[in-house]
Amino acid sequence: MKKFRHLIYVVLLIALDQFTKYLAATTLKVNGPFPIIPKVFSLYYHENNGAVWGIMSGKISFLIITSIIIMTGMVLFYFKIPAGKRYNFMRIVLVFLSAGAIGNLIDRSINRYVVDFIYFELIDFPIFNLADCYVTGSAALLIILSLFYYKDEDFAFLNRKEEQKHE
Repeated sequence: MKKFRHLIYVVLLIALDQFTKYLAATTLKVNGPFPIIPKVFSLYYHENNGAVWGIMSGKISFLIITSIIIMTGMVLFYFKIPAGKRYNFMRIVLVFLSAGAIGNLIDRSINRYVVDFIYFELIDFPIFNLADCYVTGSAALLIILSLFYYKDEDFAFLNRKEEQKHE
């Protein structure tokens, strides 16, 4: 039941990401940038045909294949996570990480670029989107959890030898 609920969350997060990208494409592309806080924060339409910060620009096929491989690994990892409340944070992180990866994968597969629209002008930060927020936030949280919350023995489920001992 929990896995089904997590799947629903992934779908809802993807829908939110795709909806915000649709709004950006239909309004910002036509009407231009929309300042929220002038000279600080704006909504600005941008088509990114690379990965984060435009690296690997034009390598769409490679990025699609890499995303599919990483998503497959995340799904396998998700299903190996033991039951129990201790792993709830990890499951939630994987929900957001998956939603972000799939949201940008959809863009790359359909449009051959990712729609970005969130821009922090004040620091001239690269333009990004909601899926990027999911991926970046969840990756940072996964690192923090791995360093400060989970212990080595919490990851014993990943060790095949440990798994065979319990069978």
